[in-house]
Amino acid sequence: MPESAAAVASPEAGFHAIPKDDKRITRGWTFYDWANSVYPLVITSSIFPIYWGSVTAELSPETDVVRFLGFDVPGSSLLTYSISAAFLLIALVSPFLTSLADFSGRKKLFMQIFCYIGAFSCAALFFFTPDTLTLSTFVFIAATVGFSGSIVFYNSYLPLISSEEKYDSLSARGFSMGYIGSVLLLIICLVLITFNEELGLTKGFATRLSFLLTGIWWAGFAQIAFFALPADPGRPASAAAAADSSGWLLNGFRELAKVFAQLKHLPNLKRFLLAYFTYNMGVQTVMYVATIFGDKELHLESTALIVTILLLQVVGILGAYLFAKLSERIGNTRALSWSVFIWMCICVAGYFVQAGWSFYALAAVIGLTMGAIQSLSRSTYSKIMPENTPNTAAFFSFFDVTEKLSIVIGTAVFGVIAQLTGSMRNSILSLIVFFVLGLVFLLTLRGKKLRDEPVAEAAPPQ
Repeated sequence: MPESAAAVASPEAGFHAIPKDDKRITRGWTFYDWANSVYPLVITSSIFPIYWGSVTAELSPETDVVRFLGFDVPGSSLLTYSISAAFLLIALVSPFLTSLADFSGRKKLFMQIFCYIGAFSCAALFFFTPDTLTLSTFVFIAATVGFSGSIVFYNSYLPLISSEEKYDSLSARGFSMGYIGSVLLLIICLVLITFNEELGLTKGFATRLSFLLTGIWWAGFAQIAFFALPADPGRPASAAAAADSSGWLLNGFRELAKVFAQLKHLPNLKRFLLAYFTYNMGVQTVMYVATIFGDKELHLESTALIVTILLLQVVGILGAYLFAKLSERIGNTRALSWSVFIWMCICVAGYFVQAGWSFYALAAVIGLTMGAIQSLSRSTYSKIMPENTPNTAAFFSFFDVTEKLSIVIGTAVFGVIAQLTGSMRNSILSLIVFFVLGLVFLLTLRGKKLRDEPVAEAAPPQ
């Protein structure tokens, strides 16, 4: 007999609910944002890209072309290709791992494993020097895999610990906690780098010390979340016992197949994933390359870049809450559509921007919308998912894979266009195509009722 979507989504089907809106649990959940948001800020957005640029410039002062695995590659393109490789890897393995986590009840364990992989690799970037470029590139890839891998399990807790009417506010609260925590660490790192001589440190050592501190901060504060988040009971004992004979690996694939079968009958979910896939190519690419763009294209001082990114995080807190309130008034998809339209304008402005007031104005707009579009995307997806599904990690895996593949394509396209045309401005302008497509797909989601009705054919035969 086919298993219905309603059965899959019901508590009677073996789903053991975690208490919702428990303050201790939700507060602990937001602390993982506090813990791991230092990685995208310090490593992918600010200090690391600048340090990367200085290393590649030292290796090749005239052309910025470095030797990597026998190939000559522009230093800036190698960074974007590394990001693409990391997200491609996690996109390949996360669907299976999350399905396995859903079945076995080990969401928290997988979240911890990826957290420690990322934090340890991040700390290991302390040893990144011009002599270790190739090895450090792979360490950076491992750190990015750890970060992105832990996020999918972290996100999958949102519909488990919160009632639907609080998705937007809790998601925004998590992003805001991440902004505050990452800003604090960035200030510490900025002090170390700015006053390195007074502290008896070389600038290179102080910079690499910030990578070590980021790894320690990430792993350390993650313990608050790990302590507060409840263990996921997974399937009931009877279902688990019945499946033990075929092994965990096979059951992981079976769970993934069930979710994939349900997706075929969830048109709004598919439309949203398509929209998210396209506009997220542009959002994530801009966030990953903004610093290297300011360094290589606008020739801004490293301190000015870091301070700009610091202020950008503060504006991001305001943006996340403003768009959460906006979504309450006009609906999630309309609020997201306005955000995507603003990003289209950012691409055009990015092509013409120059060092000076125009750069800082553009940075302020990016800050206002970057947290908003990420927070709203996460909460909107939670609202479209089948209600009370036991496969939250697997469903968020599809969301995560969509995000990762969009980053792979977006950063790769950016790197290729920059390499072929010799200007990152052309790459920035080309991203507008992704936002236009994303807006078109968002507009296909009509009205405020986003969740599809369950259908009897939503799962394959057992």
